[in-house]
Amino acid sequence: MLSTLSAGRLTVRGLSVGGVYTALYVPELDLALDVGLAPRSFAGVRTLLLTHGHVDHVGALPTLLGIRALHGHPTPLRVVMPAEIVDEVTAALAAMSTLQHWPLAIEAIGLRPGDEAELRPDLLVRAHRAFHPVPCLAYQLIRRVKKLRPEHHHLPGPEIGRLRAAGADLFDVVDHLELAYATDSLVSVLDHNPTLYQSRVLLLEATFLDGRKSRDAARAGCHIHLDELIERAELFGNEHLLLMHVSQLYRPDEVDGILDARLPPALRARTQVLVPPAGPWWG
Repeated sequence: MLSTLSAGRLTVRGLSVGGVYTALYVPELDLALDVGLAPRSFAGVRTLLLTHGHVDHVGALPTLLGIRALHGHPTPLRVVMPAEIVDEVTAALAAMSTLQHWPLAIEAIGLRPGDEAELRPDLLVRAHRAFHPVPCLAYQLIRRVKKLRPEHHHLPGPEIGRLRAAGADLFDVVDHLELAYATDSLVSVLDHNPTLYQSRVLLLEATFLDGRKSRDAARAGCHIHLDELIERAELFGNEHLLLMHVSQLYRPDEVDGILDARLPPALRARTQVLVPPAGPWWG
């Protein structure tokens, strides 16, 4: 069963269990985040952001493409990924296409830290460096809005239209940091990319939550421990902090209680966690 979190005007739907699978969907942005599973409801998505090439985050890409083909989607899925893995992902899909006897085509966009790609006229994605044993990116979704400059506010609509048609520069461009996504990384991803703290919604891994796994053990696997987020609690300027990628060391029904006990109240009030609404991690 997919879990759903509401974060203002955005919805995050999907599943994420540390080391097992991560697959998330943000319908308002027509965007999927990693594809360790391929739920049928993700099939119509326009863009997929892959953080890295580990199979629990990319392994179900051929399945997702197969579902899209079954339902006749005419446009190849746009897949944004670390530039270093474009050739390997393309080769893997070519091999699966041979098995399938059907082309599993994508529009591959390889990014490096600092690169941007336009997803639609008012939405772009910016790549940030993440820290994992393989090439890995964090992503920031930026809504770009044109606002009429104050000195032109008095102009009637037809006059604004005439000036625009004549090429006049009437607008300022304002960027809104809508969503950031960082998983499978050392907490250094926040230290090196502090604008992630300013995204309206931050979707962030918290693989280990208490003493059942030490901070050193978490770091050895290039994952984040809740202790490290608590130390940085005052830095989170996000309206919504959505935690995910929780280890199966923890029962889903105990995770909220751990957060209640450990997070500072001001941060806890803005924090949700992606776990099954009832029952075990699977079943």
